[in-house]
Amino acid sequence: MEIARTIQQLHHLVDGARKEGKTIGLVPTMGALHAGHISLVDRARKENDLVVVSVFVNPTQFNNADDLKTYPRTEEADCAKLKAAGVDVAFIPSVEEIYPEPDNRVFDLGEVAQVMEGAMRPGHFNGVAQIVSKLFAMVGPDRAYFGEKDFQQIAVIRKMVELEGFNLKIVDCPIEREDDGLALSSRNVRLTPEQRAIAPSIHRVMKESLEYAKTHNLEQTKQMVVDALNAIDQLEVEYYEIVDPLTMQPLANWADAKNGDSVGCITVYCGPVRLIDNIRYTNIH
Repeated sequence: MEIARTIQQLHHLVDGARKEGKTIGLVPTMGALHAGHISLVDRARKENDLVVVSVFVNPTQFNNADDLKTYPRTEEADCAKLKAAGVDVAFIPSVEEIYPEPDNRVFDLGEVAQVMEGAMRPGHFNGVAQIVSKLFAMVGPDRAYFGEKDFQQIAVIRKMVELEGFNLKIVDCPIEREDDGLALSSRNVRLTPEQRAIAPSIHRVMKESLEYAKTHNLEQTKQMVVDALNAIDQLEVEYYEIVDPLTMQPLANWADAKNGDSVGCITVYCGPVRLIDNIRYTNIH
Protein backbone atom coordinates (compact mmCIF):
# COMPACT_ATOMS: atom_id res chain seq x y z
CA MET A 1 0.00 0.00 0.00
CA GLU A 2 1.25 3.45 -0.95
CA ILE A 3 0.60 6.43 1.31
CA ALA A 4 0.13 9.80 -0.42
CA ARG A 5 0.26 12.91 1.75
CA THR A 6 0.19 15.47 -1.02
CA ILE A 7 -2.07 15.95 -4.02
CA GLN A 8 1.00 15.65 -6.24
CA GLN A 9 1.85 12.20 -4.80
CA LEU A 10 -1.79 11.15 -5.19
CA HIS A 11 -1.84 12.21 -8.85
CA HIS A 12 1.39 10.34 -9.48
CA LEU A 13 -0.18 7.13 -8.15
CA VAL A 14 -3.62 7.35 -9.79
CA ASP A 15 -2.67 8.89 -13.15
CA GLY A 16 -0.50 5.90 -14.06
CA ALA A 17 -3.34 3.49 -13.30
CA ARG A 18 -5.78 5.54 -15.34
CA LYS A 19 -3.40 5.65 -18.33
CA GLU A 20 -3.32 1.84 -18.21
CA GLY A 21 -7.13 1.83 -18.44
CA LYS A 22 -7.61 0.71 -14.84
CA THR A 23 -10.82 1.57 -13.00
CA ILE A 24 -10.51 3.51 -9.76
CA GLY A 25 -12.69 3.15 -6.67
CA LEU A 26 -12.64 5.79 -3.92
CA VAL A 27 -13.71 5.35 -0.29
CA PRO A 28 -13.73 8.75 1.45
CA THR A 29 -13.35 8.45 5.25
CA MET A 30 -12.56 10.58 8.28
CA GLY A 31 -10.43 7.81 9.76
CA ALA A 32 -11.00 6.02 13.09
CA LEU A 33 -11.77 3.09 10.81
CA HIS A 34 -13.99 0.17 11.76
CA ALA A 35 -15.57 -2.85 10.06
CA GLY A 36 -18.15 -0.59 8.39
CA HIS A 37 -15.43 1.25 6.51
CA ILE A 38 -13.70 -2.01 5.64
CA SER A 39 -16.95 -3.35 4.14
CA LEU A 40 -16.86 -0.35 1.76
CA VAL A 41 -13.24 -1.16 0.91
CA ASP A 42 -14.16 -4.79 0.21
CA ARG A 43 -16.92 -3.71 -2.15
CA ALA A 44 -14.57 -1.26 -3.91
CA ARG A 45 -11.92 -3.97 -4.18
CA LYS A 46 -14.39 -6.30 -5.96
CA GLU A 47 -15.54 -3.65 -8.44
CA ASN A 48 -12.33 -1.74 -9.33
CA ASP A 49 -8.71 -2.31 -10.34
CA LEU A 50 -7.30 0.34 -7.98
CA VAL A 51 -8.73 1.30 -4.58
CA VAL A 52 -8.00 4.69 -3.00
CA VAL A 53 -9.08 5.46 0.57
CA SER A 54 -8.87 9.01 1.87
CA VAL A 55 -8.37 9.58 5.60
CA PHE A 56 -9.11 13.20 6.46
CA VAL A 57 -11.04 14.80 9.30
CA ASN A 58 -12.63 17.62 7.35
CA PRO A 59 -12.93 20.79 9.46
CA THR A 60 -15.46 22.54 7.20
CA GLN A 61 -18.23 20.02 7.95
CA PHE A 62 -18.09 20.48 11.74
CA ASN A 63 -20.34 23.22 13.04
CA ASN A 64 -19.26 22.40 16.60
CA ALA A 65 -15.61 23.07 17.52
CA ASP A 66 -15.71 20.58 20.41
CA ASP A 67 -17.00 17.85 18.10
CA LEU A 68 -14.06 18.48 15.75
CA LYS A 69 -11.62 18.43 18.65
CA THR A 70 -12.93 15.17 20.14
CA TYR A 71 -13.33 13.32 16.83
CA PRO A 72 -11.11 10.22 17.17
CA ARG A 73 -7.85 10.17 15.19
CA THR A 74 -6.06 6.82 14.88
CA GLU A 75 -3.79 7.05 11.84
CA GLU A 76 -1.44 4.19 12.67
CA ALA A 77 -4.26 1.72 13.34
CA ASP A 78 -6.11 2.99 10.25
CA CYS A 79 -3.13 2.33 8.00
CA ALA A 80 -2.73 -1.20 9.38
CA LYS A 81 -6.42 -1.95 8.66
CA LEU A 82 -6.25 -0.48 5.15
CA LYS A 83 -3.12 -2.45 4.30
CA ALA A 84 -4.71 -5.67 5.56
CA ALA A 85 -7.83 -4.95 3.47
CA GLY A 86 -5.78 -4.68 0.27
CA VAL A 87 -6.03 -0.93 -0.33
CA ASP A 88 -3.69 0.35 -3.04
CA VAL A 89 -3.43 4.02 -2.06
CA ALA A 90 -4.15 5.71 1.28
CA PHE A 91 -4.49 9.47 0.82
CA ILE A 92 -3.75 11.12 4.19
CA PRO A 93 -3.33 14.85 3.62
CA SER A 94 -2.97 17.73 6.09
CA VAL A 95 -5.62 20.43 6.40
CA GLU A 96 -3.18 22.85 4.71
CA GLU A 97 -2.81 20.49 1.73
CA ILE A 98 -6.58 20.32 1.17
CA TYR A 99 -7.33 23.95 2.06
CA PRO A 100 -4.28 26.08 1.17
CA GLU A 101 -6.81 28.91 1.26
CA PRO A 102 -10.39 28.99 2.61
CA ASP A 103 -12.98 27.21 0.48
CA ASN A 104 -15.77 29.78 0.13
CA ARG A 105 -17.89 27.78 -2.30
CA VAL A 106 -21.57 27.58 -1.41
CA PHE A 107 -23.47 24.73 -3.02
CA ASP A 108 -27.14 25.03 -3.90
CA LEU A 109 -28.00 21.59 -2.54
CA GLY A 110 -31.74 22.21 -2.36
CA GLU A 111 -34.28 20.55 -0.13
CA VAL A 112 -32.36 17.31 0.53
CA ALA A 113 -29.87 19.33 2.61
CA GLN A 114 -32.36 21.52 4.48
CA VAL A 115 -34.00 19.00 6.81
CA MET A 116 -32.79 16.75 9.66
CA GLU A 117 -28.96 16.96 9.76
CA GLY A 118 -29.11 20.04 7.56
CA ALA A 119 -31.40 21.81 10.04
CA MET A 120 -29.54 20.62 13.15
CA ARG A 121 -26.01 21.25 11.86
CA PRO A 122 -26.02 24.45 9.78
CA GLY A 123 -23.24 24.44 7.17
CA HIS A 124 -22.51 20.74 7.70
CA PHE A 125 -23.63 19.53 4.29
CA ASN A 126 -21.98 22.44 2.49
CA GLY A 127 -18.73 21.31 4.15
CA VAL A 128 -19.37 17.73 3.05
CA ALA A 129 -19.96 18.95 -0.52
CA GLN A 130 -16.72 20.97 -0.39
CA ILE A 131 -14.49 18.07 0.68
CA VAL A 132 -16.15 15.35 -1.41
CA SER A 133 -16.06 17.50 -4.55
CA LYS A 134 -12.35 18.18 -3.92
CA LEU A 135 -11.65 14.45 -3.47
CA PHE A 136 -13.58 13.57 -6.63
CA ALA A 137 -11.61 16.18 -8.58
CA MET A 138 -8.28 14.99 -7.14
CA VAL A 139 -8.81 11.24 -7.54
CA GLY A 140 -11.11 11.14 -10.59
CA PRO A 141 -12.73 7.87 -9.47
CA ASP A 142 -15.06 5.73 -11.56
CA ARG A 143 -16.99 4.81 -8.40
CA ALA A 144 -17.20 6.22 -4.88
CA TYR A 145 -18.47 4.26 -1.89
CA PHE A 146 -20.54 5.52 1.04
CA GLY A 147 -22.28 3.78 3.93
CA GLU A 148 -26.05 3.99 4.33
CA LYS A 149 -25.71 4.91 8.00
CA ASP A 150 -25.27 8.45 6.68
CA PHE A 151 -28.43 8.07 4.59
CA GLN A 152 -29.11 11.77 4.07
CA GLN A 153 -25.46 12.46 3.24
CA ILE A 154 -25.67 10.11 0.24
CA ALA A 155 -28.63 12.10 -1.14
CA VAL A 156 -26.64 15.32 -0.66
CA ILE A 157 -23.58 13.89 -2.44
CA ARG A 158 -25.72 12.71 -5.36
CA LYS A 159 -27.07 16.27 -5.63
CA MET A 160 -23.54 17.72 -5.54
CA VAL A 161 -22.44 15.27 -8.29
CA GLU A 162 -25.36 16.46 -10.41
CA LEU A 163 -24.51 20.14 -9.79
CA GLU A 164 -20.80 19.73 -10.52
CA GLY A 165 -21.21 17.33 -13.44
CA PHE A 166 -18.90 14.60 -12.13
CA ASN A 167 -18.89 11.47 -14.26
CA LEU A 168 -18.87 8.70 -11.66
CA LYS A 169 -21.14 6.25 -9.89
CA ILE A 170 -22.12 6.72 -6.24
CA VAL A 171 -22.38 3.28 -4.61
CA ASP A 172 -24.33 3.11 -1.36
CA CYS A 173 -23.58 0.17 0.92
CA PRO A 174 -25.63 -1.37 3.76
CA ILE A 175 -25.12 -0.39 7.42
CA GLU A 176 -22.71 -2.65 9.30
CA ARG A 177 -23.78 -3.39 12.87
CA GLU A 178 -22.36 -4.88 16.04
CA ASP A 179 -23.88 -8.21 17.10
CA ASP A 180 -26.23 -6.31 19.44
CA GLY A 181 -27.51 -4.10 16.61
CA LEU A 182 -25.58 -0.88 17.28
CA ALA A 183 -24.63 0.77 13.97
CA LEU A 184 -20.85 0.89 13.62
CA SER A 185 -19.55 4.44 14.03
CA SER A 186 -16.21 6.05 14.78
CA ARG A 187 -17.98 7.90 17.59
CA ASN A 188 -18.80 4.66 19.41
CA VAL A 189 -15.32 4.64 20.98
CA ARG A 190 -16.38 7.71 23.00
CA LEU A 191 -19.19 5.81 24.76
CA THR A 192 -18.58 4.75 28.36
CA PRO A 193 -19.20 1.03 29.09
CA GLU A 194 -22.59 1.99 30.58
CA GLN A 195 -23.54 4.07 27.53
CA ARG A 196 -22.29 1.36 25.20
CA ALA A 197 -24.69 -1.07 26.90
CA ILE A 198 -27.60 1.34 26.38
CA ALA A 199 -26.87 2.45 22.78
CA PRO A 200 -28.20 -0.72 21.05
CA SER A 201 -31.68 0.29 22.28
CA ILE A 202 -31.77 2.74 19.35
CA HIS A 203 -31.84 -0.01 16.72
CA ARG A 204 -33.97 -2.30 18.92
CA VAL A 205 -36.76 0.29 19.30
CA MET A 206 -36.65 1.18 15.60
CA LYS A 207 -36.97 -2.51 14.72
CA GLU A 208 -39.93 -2.84 17.10
CA SER A 209 -41.54 0.13 15.32
CA LEU A 210 -41.65 -1.86 12.04
CA GLU A 211 -44.24 -4.17 13.56
CA TYR A 212 -46.01 -1.30 15.33
CA ALA A 213 -46.26 0.61 12.02
CA LYS A 214 -48.41 -2.13 10.48
CA THR A 215 -51.33 -1.15 12.73
CA HIS A 216 -50.58 2.55 13.43
CA ASN A 217 -50.28 5.70 11.37
CA LEU A 218 -46.99 7.39 10.63
CA GLU A 219 -47.28 10.05 13.33
CA GLN A 220 -48.10 7.46 16.01
CA THR A 221 -45.13 5.36 14.92
CA LYS A 222 -42.76 8.33 15.16
CA GLN A 223 -44.08 9.15 18.62
CA MET A 224 -43.71 5.55 19.77
CA VAL A 225 -40.00 5.56 18.85
CA VAL A 226 -39.30 8.94 20.45
CA ASP A 227 -41.16 8.12 23.67
CA ALA A 228 -39.59 4.67 24.04
CA LEU A 229 -36.04 6.01 23.60
CA ASN A 230 -36.50 9.13 25.73
CA ALA A 231 -37.74 6.88 28.54
CA ILE A 232 -34.28 5.26 28.70
CA ASP A 233 -31.82 6.98 31.04
CA GLN A 234 -28.97 8.77 29.16
CA LEU A 235 -30.78 8.66 25.79
CA GLU A 236 -32.29 11.80 24.30
CA VAL A 237 -33.77 11.89 20.79
CA GLU A 238 -32.75 14.99 18.84
CA TYR A 239 -35.10 14.14 15.97
CA TYR A 240 -36.86 11.17 14.42
CA GLU A 241 -38.25 11.73 10.92
CA ILE A 242 -39.80 9.26 8.52
CA VAL A 243 -38.87 10.52 5.07
CA ASP A 244 -39.12 9.93 1.35
CA PRO A 245 -35.93 7.99 0.40
CA LEU A 246 -35.11 10.27 -2.51
CA THR A 247 -36.15 13.78 -1.48
CA MET A 248 -35.47 13.32 2.28
CA GLN A 249 -38.64 15.27 2.99
CA PRO A 250 -40.56 14.24 6.13
CA LEU A 251 -43.81 12.40 5.40
CA ALA A 252 -47.18 12.93 7.05
CA ASN A 253 -48.69 9.60 5.92
CA TRP A 254 -47.30 6.23 4.84
CA ALA A 255 -48.88 6.67 1.41
CA ASP A 256 -46.90 9.88 0.78
CA ALA A 257 -43.63 8.02 -0.01
CA LYS A 258 -43.50 8.23 -3.81
CA ASN A 259 -39.94 7.04 -4.43
CA GLY A 260 -39.82 3.67 -2.69
CA ASP A 261 -40.06 2.58 0.93
CA SER A 262 -40.12 5.34 3.52
CA VAL A 263 -37.03 5.56 5.75
CA GLY A 264 -36.91 6.43 9.43
CA CYS A 265 -33.87 8.60 10.21
CA ILE A 266 -32.88 9.22 13.82
CA THR A 267 -30.33 11.13 15.83
CA VAL A 268 -29.99 10.31 19.52
CA TYR A 269 -27.65 11.65 22.17
CA CYS A 270 -26.28 8.83 24.29
CA GLY A 271 -24.75 10.88 27.08
CA PRO A 272 -22.75 13.51 25.16
CA VAL A 273 -22.21 11.28 22.09
CA ARG A 274 -24.37 11.98 19.05
CA LEU A 275 -25.40 8.76 17.26
CA ILE A 276 -27.35 8.39 14.01
CA ASP A 277 -29.17 5.43 12.50
CA ASN A 278 -31.96 4.65 10.05
CA ILE A 279 -34.38 1.91 9.10
CA ARG A 280 -36.60 1.09 6.12
CA TYR A 281 -40.35 0.68 6.46
CA THR A 282 -41.13 -1.86 3.74
CA ASN A 283 -44.64 -2.63 2.52
CA ILE A 284 -46.41 -0.31 4.96
CA HIS A 285 -49.39 1.56 3.53
